[in-house]
Amino acid sequence: MQTMTLPTRELGRTGMKITTVGFGAWAAGGGGWAFSWGPQDDHQSIAAMRRAIELGINWIDTAAVYGLGHSEEVVGRFLKTLPAADRPLVFTKCGLLWNPEDPMQQARRVSDPKSIPRECEESLRRLGLERIDLFQFHWPDETGIAVEDSWAAMIRLVEQGKIRAAGVSNYSVPLLERCQRVRHVDSLQPPFSLIRRDAGAKEIAWAERHGAGVICYSPLQAGLLTDGFGLERVRKMSAEDWRRKSPLFRPPALDQNLALRDALRPIAQRHQATVSAVAIAWVLAWRGVTGAIVGARSPEQVDGWIGGATLRLAAFDLEEIAAAVEKTGAGTGPARPETASAA
Repeated sequence: MQTMTLPTRELGRTGMKITTVGFGAWAAGGGGWAFSWGPQDDHQSIAAMRRAIELGINWIDTAAVYGLGHSEEVVGRFLKTLPAADRPLVFTKCGLLWNPEDPMQQARRVSDPKSIPRECEESLRRLGLERIDLFQFHWPDETGIAVEDSWAAMIRLVEQGKIRAAGVSNYSVPLLERCQRVRHVDSLQPPFSLIRRDAGAKEIAWAERHGAGVICYSPLQAGLLTDGFGLERVRKMSAEDWRRKSPLFRPPALDQNLALRDALRPIAQRHQATVSAVAIAWVLAWRGVTGAIVGARSPEQVDGWIGGATLRLAAFDLEEIAAAVEKTGAGTGPARPETASAA
């Protein structure tokens, strides 16, 4: 397979060099579960993954809960079509337990040391792998299990060779500190975009100080920060699309978010790039960020945002974006990176 060359960054201390953008396989889970994006054609998902790899992306991020196992299965089917030398790094997540009798019921956040090894084995089976490159807790436990016990169980998987690195998603600084006292946190996956900026003030800075990698999810805020998104797209969303329930997709927040998106258009034109690429480049400009996870439901969507991997925003671009954040009132959190990261 012929691929492009994209910039890479070290994922913390793991020894893995990852491209500054990775393919997010949430939508590949398809419909019929609590946080679906609506129906999705598996062939289109695989075509989108193939396009991402052709363009030089070297990692895919998925999770057991996406489609209640289906996303991992689709990723596994794609991996089987590739020579071993072309296989991307595969990151997945555990710690969300669903009710197979009621797939529309929201999964419980359970990081049980007894279930973690089983969840790992099930992910390995669905993905068709012998080792997962990065295994992450999807959300903090909500059942009262001590994070120290959960993290210790995760570390045993590293020692057994089942996983290469261990990380967490959606963890606060206090939880990260507790994990770090047990064993180094290899990677953090926070939500981070021009609309959800809060991680820039706390978690990302913590990760940089402690040598943990940071792979940000939803840098395009589930489509809001893309060129073609608008009210008509909202109206056409599937009835089961999780975004219909999100306040970010309803007025007044929707109007503010789209105004911020529109303010990115002159910057995109200046760089001969898409709005999506600018939004991703803003995330990558933050010191401590390793990469951004970007989803796609078709090869064309990949083409629309891949430029964010190589786009470097100048200081005046960042000032213009910060001014737009203030003017529109969109989102929360710091609006300008203090120091841009080197690619």
